[in-house]
Amino acid sequence: MLVEALTLGLLLLAAVLASSLIDQIIPRVSLPLIQIAIGLLIAVVAGGDVEVTLDPELFLVMFIAPLLYDEAKHADKQALWRERKPVLSLAIGLVVATTLVIGFLLNAFVPSIPLAAAFALGAALGPTDAVAVSSLSKQVDIPKRQASMLKGELLLNDASGIVSFQFAIAAVVTGAFSLIDASVDFLVEFVGGLILGVLLGLLGNWVVKRARSIGVENTNFHVLFEVLIPFLIYLVANVCHVSGVIAVVVAGLINVTSPKGVIGPSVSRMNIVSGSVWHVLTYALNGIVFVLLGTQLPLAMQDTWENVRITNSTLILLVFGLTFVLLATRFLWVLAMDLYHVHRDEKRRFGKGDLRSALITTFCGAKGTITLSIMFSIPTYAVYGPPNVPFPQRELLIFLACGVIVCTLLLATFVVPLLAPARDKGEEELRRIDQDAATTMDIMREVIEMLTAQQTRENRAETQAVIRSYNDRLARIKANNGIESEMNVELRVQALMWEYERAMELMERGVVSGVVAYRYMGRLEQAMQLLQHGKGHGTLKRWNGRFRALWHRGVRAVLRELPGNTELAEQTEEMRWLQTATRTYAVEHLEAAVASSQVPTEDAAAVLVEYQRSVAALHDARPTVTSVIKAGDRTEDIKRKAYTFELEQIQSAYEDDRLSRAHAQRMRESVQLMQMDLEDTV
Repeated sequence: MLVEALTLGLLLLAAVLASSLIDQIIPRVSLPLIQIAIGLLIAVVAGGDVEVTLDPELFLVMFIAPLLYDEAKHADKQALWRERKPVLSLAIGLVVATTLVIGFLLNAFVPSIPLAAAFALGAALGPTDAVAVSSLSKQVDIPKRQASMLKGELLLNDASGIVSFQFAIAAVVTGAFSLIDASVDFLVEFVGGLILGVLLGLLGNWVVKRARSIGVENTNFHVLFEVLIPFLIYLVANVCHVSGVIAVVVAGLINVTSPKGVIGPSVSRMNIVSGSVWHVLTYALNGIVFVLLGTQLPLAMQDTWENVRITNSTLILLVFGLTFVLLATRFLWVLAMDLYHVHRDEKRRFGKGDLRSALITTFCGAKGTITLSIMFSIPTYAVYGPPNVPFPQRELLIFLACGVIVCTLLLATFVVPLLAPARDKGEEELRRIDQDAATTMDIMREVIEMLTAQQTRENRAETQAVIRSYNDRLARIKANNGIESEMNVELRVQALMWEYERAMELMERGVVSGVVAYRYMGRLEQAMQLLQHGKGHGTLKRWNGRFRALWHRGVRAVLRELPGNTELAEQTEEMRWLQTATRTYAVEHLEAAVASSQVPTEDAAAVLVEYQRSVAALHDARPTVTSVIKAGDRTEDIKRKAYTFELEQIQSAYEDDRLSRAHAQRMRESVQLMQMDLEDTV
């Protein structure tokens, strides 16, 4: 059994890899459709022998929990909060309404489907499909408010739909159902999951901060902890009898392992590795789900289609009827919500444009990924009654879900463009060019951040050289796109202030003499005045600090350090040591600035490289022939890492539709040429 499971797992991963290759060859066909098609092909070749039985809870914890956690982690929190009222209305209220309406109507027209099972189908049809909404937003100009609402709905209605589905399935397998009890339990699980998610998210933040406070900066520890988080939270929530899905989503919004305000090279390194790990993990999990669904759909649909107890025409009418009921419920809900928004918030009359926006929001609610995944988790057998009692009408429910998915996707594809204006081709082309340039600069910055995070004392000089080459490439991109690049005066003044603070601290502690410190702080002040064109602030504050330091050390101690009382050579050496100490201190803060991305990465990296070179020059170490050879080898290794990482970022940006296919191909070719040049193969 274990060998069979391992073989199936490897087959599914191979299918996901094959779909990735086909996606590059046929870019116009969406990747999920390719993966479902591969699953169908596997099922046809295997002759229906591929049958997978997964426990619903196991399926949710293995696939849905990590996918929802990653989706929540990358959600736009500001847009989510801004449109919180309509988002919650769509994500919770509409899902519950859809569950009830479809459940009662389906049970009334098809009595062989128990009410709880009909509710399960209604709950599964609640969540909307992210891929469909994203593809529509690329083709048509969806109004800004509707786009924000749809993106927020995508995140939260997955959770509410799954919770409703779990209750309905529990009612089927236990043979008992009470609408009042289910509603109370739903609220308890939902609110309980929300509270538990917040508590576990904050606990996770505390664990991460505590680990860093005791010196645990190991990237493997932090990334592994982040990967385990959604699974642990889901399992703990199940033990506490609250919604694990809600808890996982809330923890993802809190972002357990990357708390806001924590910066530094180690954090940057961890974020880079974590992003790569999650990208591969979510890609594999999504792909496996679609391939699995493709392998199981033929058997389920064939059994239903060949069932003599229900005619094929009745099946088609049921699919069309469910689609109509689903869209009608959504339209009435959205219409009521928009009427409330227009009359109360905007204080105006409801017009034709508002009606069109409501229709756009309605037809953009196509079903897909989560619906198929939820239906796939329906158990094959019910628990109550004699052993091995089949789940009532399981194949029929899956067939109806598949039919509704196809209908809603077709309607979204062909109706929404009629309601929403198409994007202007010229404007779209200019937007794409600007986006390609912006994304290219972002990729350069990400490589610079990665290099800064991974540099050590041994490879610092070589890393600086590679960073300078990327800064030069950034400058050329800006020049080619007419982007003015001005010196970041504020950052340079801040770097001088860091030096000034360090010199003041060393003088107050008596580590350096007052005369040397005063002389160097005077130079720093002059440099700041020049950068600020004599308009710098804080001069009085600096003089106050110098007076306090003078008072702290004593006038006599300073007089003993005046020229004539100390050797000039000693003061020169002390000045050299002070410059090294203050600039090293500034380097540490600049590294944190690069990692934090609070300032333009290229600006922080440029200033950082200048400071690192000046520190190296102050050390005045003459390199040997052996050290020069080793430095050359280290430079090549750093370039290899940078080029590999750049290729990964290009592919990621292309998959996220931040780069056009042609521009991504040109960038890949450029990097590959640099790789060939590095290996002397050109």
